Amino acid sequence: MLLILSEEHKEHLSFLSQVDTEVVTEFGRIALEFLRRGSSPKIYDGAARKLSVPVDMVQHGVEGLMFLMTESSKHLVSDVDFQDSVLTLGFSEELNQILVQLYLQHRTQIRSILSQLPPTLPAYHNLEWRLDVQVCVKLCFVFF
Repeated sequence: MLLILSEEHKEHLSFLSQVDTEVVTEFGRIALEFLRRGSSPKIYDGAARKLSVPVDMVQHGVEGLMFLMTESSKHLVSDVDFQDSVLTLGFSEELNQILVQLYLQHRTQIRSILSQLPPTLPAYHNLEWRLDVQVCVKLCFVFF
């Protein structure tokens, strides 16, 4: 199963091609910490200062990497399918291999973390449509 990433996610991940391979590995570690403990603005700020880039660029890069890893782990994507999914991002062969290694090293750990998270149940965010339906139903009964 190949992952299909939105243009926004591709844009966030494109930052990884602009940094050294050690930084990508560190971003993988930060992404795992994000899953375990939540977001840490201090970490993003420190990384942004070291790389001389805006904080939101670092945050988007880490979150994009986290999304790639969690979605792949969630759907039990094979290493070949993961590699094919990453190839669509247009990264160098070296960066592709690093991402595949990160995925293979951490996929069971990511699945374990995801299994411990409470499930999110579907909930209505906007009940306005219910009012529209009720009004329509009442109007339909009046006219017929």
